[in-house]
Amino acid sequence: MPFPEKQKVIDLMMAIPVSGDNSEWYEAFKPLLMDEESRQAFKMPAQYMFKDIPQVGPVEDKVAWTIGHMDKHNIERALIGFIEGEPGSMAAQGKYRDRFLFDMPVNPNDGMEAVRAIRRAKRDFGIHAVSVFPAGINPQVPINDKKMYPIYAACVEEGLPIFVNAGVCGPRFPSLVQKVELIEEVVWFFPELKFVTRHGCEPDEALACKLMLKYPNLYYSTSAFAPKHYPKAVINFMNSRGADKVMYAGYFPMGLSLERIFGDLRNLPLKDEVWPKFLYENAKTLFGI
Repeated sequence: MPFPEKQKVIDLMMAIPVSGDNSEWYEAFKPLLMDEESRQAFKMPAQYMFKDIPQVGPVEDKVAWTIGHMDKHNIERALIGFIEGEPGSMAAQGKYRDRFLFDMPVNPNDGMEAVRAIRRAKRDFGIHAVSVFPAGINPQVPINDKKMYPIYAACVEEGLPIFVNAGVCGPRFPSLVQKVELIEEVVWFFPELKFVTRHGCEPDEALACKLMLKYPNLYYSTSAFAPKHYPKAVINFMNSRGADKVMYAGYFPMGLSLERIFGDLRNLPLKDEVWPKFLYENAKTLFGI
C-alpha cells in the first residue's frame, strides 16, 4: 500500500519546454491546427484547470533541465511529443534518446500524408507511438471516424501504440468527438492495435474500465490529472482486474509539477503489487522495452 520510494518510473506524458512562459502546448500543436482562430483558442488551452503551473524561466538547455527533474523522481524514461525540426524534439532525439520515448501527434484530416509521415518518422527517427487529439484539430475528427482508420492501420503495420484523448477535453472546445463509447468500434475492428486513452475519459470512466475488461488491446493512462483526482472507478479497477491496464502519465510542465504529482501519489490507495505495474512495468510491456 505505501508508495514505493525507490520504484523506477516511466512517465507517459511529458514535454520539453519551448519557451519560458510555458506556451509549449500552443507551439507543439500549432502545425496541427488549420486556421488562426483555432490557434488563438488553443493558445492557453486549459489554464483554468491548474494552479501553480510550473514556470521554466531562462534555461539554456531545456532538455537537460527536464532530465534533471526526472532524476529527482526516479523517472527512467518519459514519453514526449515528437515534431520533426522542433528544437526540443531534435535535441532529445540526438543527445538523450535513452531517456525518452517519442510519440508523433498527427492530424487525420491530412489523409495519406499523415500515414506517410508516420512511416517516415518510424523509419528515420524511430518514434515509439502516435497520438491524436480528436477535439483539438480543425475540423474535429471523431475517434471512430473513417478519417482515423488509415492512422489506426498504419499504427498496426508499424507496431506503434496510439494515444488518443478521450472524454471531456480541457480546452474550451466541444468534446463529443471524444466520447468513450466511440472507442469500442475501433478496438473491435483493430484487435492488433494498442489503443491508450489520455486525459481521464470523464464522465465515462466507468465505461472505459468496462471496455478495458472486454478488449485486451485497450489501455488507460492517467495524464493531466493530479493523483488525488484520479477517478475512483479507475483506482478500483487497478486494484482488481485492471492492474495490467492502467499506466502512469503526468503532465509536466504543461500543468502540473512533478513535486505535486509525486506528493499526491504517496496518498494513492494502491495495493503493493499494483505499484510497479502502474508506474513502470505496464508501460515497459506496451513498448516492448
